[in-house]
Amino acid sequence: MKKRNEFLVFGAPTIERPEIDEVSAVMESGWLGTGPRVARFEQDFSAYKGVEHAAALNSCSAALHLAILAAGIEPGDEVITTPMTFCATANAIVHAGGVPVLADVDPATMNIDPAQVRRKITARTRAILPVHFAGRACDMDALCAIAAEHGLKLIEDCAHAIETEYRGKKAGTIGDFGCFSFYVTKNIVTGEGGMVLARHEEDIARIKVLGLHGMSKDAWKRFSDAGYKHYHVVDCGFKYNMMDLQAAIGIHQLKRVEPYWRRRSEIWQRYMEAFADLPVGLPAPVEANTRHAYHLFTLLVDRDSAGLARDEFLDRMTAVGIGVGVHYLSLTEHPYYQQTFAWRPEDYPNATRIGRQTVSLPLSPKLADDDVARVIEAVRGCLVKRRGSS
Repeated sequence: MKKRNEFLVFGAPTIERPEIDEVSAVMESGWLGTGPRVARFEQDFSAYKGVEHAAALNSCSAALHLAILAAGIEPGDEVITTPMTFCATANAIVHAGGVPVLADVDPATMNIDPAQVRRKITARTRAILPVHFAGRACDMDALCAIAAEHGLKLIEDCAHAIETEYRGKKAGTIGDFGCFSFYVTKNIVTGEGGMVLARHEEDIARIKVLGLHGMSKDAWKRFSDAGYKHYHVVDCGFKYNMMDLQAAIGIHQLKRVEPYWRRRSEIWQRYMEAFADLPVGLPAPVEANTRHAYHLFTLLVDRDSAGLARDEFLDRMTAVGIGVGVHYLSLTEHPYYQQTFAWRPEDYPNATRIGRQTVSLPLSPKLADDDVARVIEAVRGCLVKRRGSS
């Protein structure tokens, strides 16, 4: 049990004995790089998602980049995405030679608004890249309809959405590609790591080639006990492969994906009940016939109603030992995108408002009941005390 004054780290993963033993076994085997455990993790993740093929990579950023390339995006092609996301979503489009085009979000769900997507389609649009923000499923029926109508690829950013489902379909299996993150703060972790699912086997095959320097398939086997195997470079690829050291963690994390999800669900409900009377914005109810991954629990702190600014709230939470996050400041607020694409915050009012008010609270299966109580006490102390004194 943590001491009362010990800092509560935001997004701390739960690492258990099986992962530690598996990593030790990898170290003792002498095979640390891409190998049999990566292949096993791909198989296990494919089985969890109910698909036949997956490609493990070293990050979700790499997954997005290669999915965009496999989707056929060429220099100057436009890809519509959301301003409420981590920079990697837009950067992957840029690295692939494409042009990111933003469509504002729905103010309640914080997901990309299909009506705004329609308004941004031009003759150069080639793909839509929605993000299942915080683990909430996007309106995939509407997005799929738009993609079909205009002949666009649909690439799902599932960095928050390992467990997410939409009307009986698992996130990442609805569009042409699904890209996942196993970063240290995600719902299951490998430290760093990512995965791509694709509708067509040939796309996964190309992604695997591109992810390992463009070398021919199964090039990692060239040093196996079957004897040296020559390889051929068949494309201009990247160094994006996952290591067995990472997959060793993921194999066992994935086995506990459901109990971890249930624990986060319990914490989510405790937060919803504990903060219902506070002058802050709470997450919208989970839509019918969907499954929320409960990756982020976000509060919206507005100075006028809460009595303090969001950044002051962040500072107060940190001062009492609670780690918090911001997911995210709208992409339109960052200098690079303003200078490169002339994006202006006022053109995306929903994302801008959310980005300036949002706070993410700790939401991890590692949290004990006492930890959750500390978070609740801290939030109420920061808001109720300040509001009462103003």
